[in-house]
Amino acid sequence: MVACAAARCIRARCKMRIPAVVRGTMPETSNARAPQTRLPDRASRRWRRLAGRLVALGLAVTVVGATAIWTDVAGAGDRWQSVIDRVDRFVAGPVPTRPSVPTVIVTPRPTLTTSRPDPSDPPTTPGAEPSRTPSPTPARVAVDVNILPNPERVFASQITKNWCAPATTQMVLTIFGRGNPSEAFQRELVSRIGEWESWQDSHDGGWGPSAMVEALVAYGVSGYEIRAYETRPDALRDAASAISATGSPVILLAWRGAHAWVMSGYRADADPRLFPDATVTGAYILDAWYPRVSSIWGPSDPPGTFQDSAEMARNFLPWKRPEGKYPERDGRFIVLIPTLPLDPSR
Repeated sequence: MVACAAARCIRARCKMRIPAVVRGTMPETSNARAPQTRLPDRASRRWRRLAGRLVALGLAVTVVGATAIWTDVAGAGDRWQSVIDRVDRFVAGPVPTRPSVPTVIVTPRPTLTTSRPDPSDPPTTPGAEPSRTPSPTPARVAVDVNILPNPERVFASQITKNWCAPATTQMVLTIFGRGNPSEAFQRELVSRIGEWESWQDSHDGGWGPSAMVEALVAYGVSGYEIRAYETRPDALRDAASAISATGSPVILLAWRGAHAWVMSGYRADADPRLFPDATVTGAYILDAWYPRVSSIWGPSDPPGTFQDSAEMARNFLPWKRPEGKYPERDGRFIVLIPTLPLDPSR
C-alpha cells in the first residue's frame, strides 16, 4: 500500500509542468552596470614608483649640485662661474674699444728721483775749485723693507679662479683705507668691470692692468702707472725703489700676465734709491690665489710670504697672452708702479 501510494505521488509530480526559465532583467533593474572602483594594476604602480624616484633623484642632484657649487667641490663653483661669465660676456656684447691707460716702456733702467742743483750753491766758473766739501758716499748695506707688518688684515682671497685682478685691486684699496677684504666688496668691484674694460687692455674683455688702474682711481687712489721693463732685475729694482720712496704697494703681473701679485716689500743688497746697481734678492708677496693649488704653478703661499729670487724667476715672467698681441707689453715684465706717497685720506 505504501509503495503504491508512493508510486502514484511520483507520477503526479512528473506530470506537473515546470515553467521555463526566462533570462532577462528584473523590471526594477537597469541594463547599466554600477561603477566599480578598479585597483591600479602592477604596471601602473611600477610607473608611479619610478616617477617618484626620478623626482627624488632630481631634487637630490639639485641639492648636491648647489652645495658643490657653493662650496666649490672639485672646482664646481669655478666652472659654474665661468659659465656665468661667458653668458655675461655674450649679453654685454663686443669688448669696447675705448682708450685705456697707456703702458710706458721703460728703457734704459729708470730712477725715480733725479739730482737737482741746490739754489743756495754759489755759481762756479770753469776751472774754479768747488767751495763746498762733497757729501760722503753712503755705505752700501743690505736692506729689508716691508710696509705691511700684518698682511693678513688686508688680505683677500679671490672668490673664483678668474678673479685675481679684482682681488689684488681690492687689497691695494684696503691698504689705502679705500676698501675692505670682504667678499661683498670683491663682488662689487667685479660688477663694475663694464666701466673700465677695453679691448686695448684685454682682448677677451674683463680685467687687465689698465682696468686695475682705473678701478683704483674710481675709489680714490691715483698715481699708479703701467710700466713695461726689458729685464726682471730692472723691474724689481724700480718696484723696490717705488715702495721705499712712496710707502705704497706695487702690483706685479705674474704668470705671463695671467695673474697678479701685491708686492709689499723687498730685500736687496743695497738701497735701490741710492745705488742704481742694487740687486733685489726677493719680494714680500700677497697672492690672491692662496690657499688654492695650481696644476701649473703649484701651491700658493700665505699672505706676506717672502719669495726669493728663484721663486721670482719661476713666477714673475714676461707678458705673453694667448688671445692676441699687445705690442707695448709682449715679452716685457709688467708692473703697476705707485708714484705718489701712501696717503689713506686721498
